[in-house]
Amino acid sequence: MLYYALICVCLVLTGIAGLQMAYMFYLDRLDKERKRRLRQLERRCRALTARLERAEERIAEQDAMLDAFGVVPEEED
Repeated sequence: MLYYALICVCLVLTGIAGLQMAYMFYLDRLDKERKRRLRQLERRCRALTARLERAEERIAEQDAMLDAFGVVPEEED
């Protein structure tokens, strides 16, 4: 009878180890997906920062042209 109990305990422990392995694979996949998403967001941030810098340079050039022609832009309220 004790052998049956020990066999059951071994099977339960094996099942628990299997569940832990499956959970570790799941966590690993989540980690990889989050890292991939983070890299994607960082690339997007760099692209948007470059776009913003180009827009600011363009605005500065347009302001310089307006100043050269003596045009005063209207102020927004």
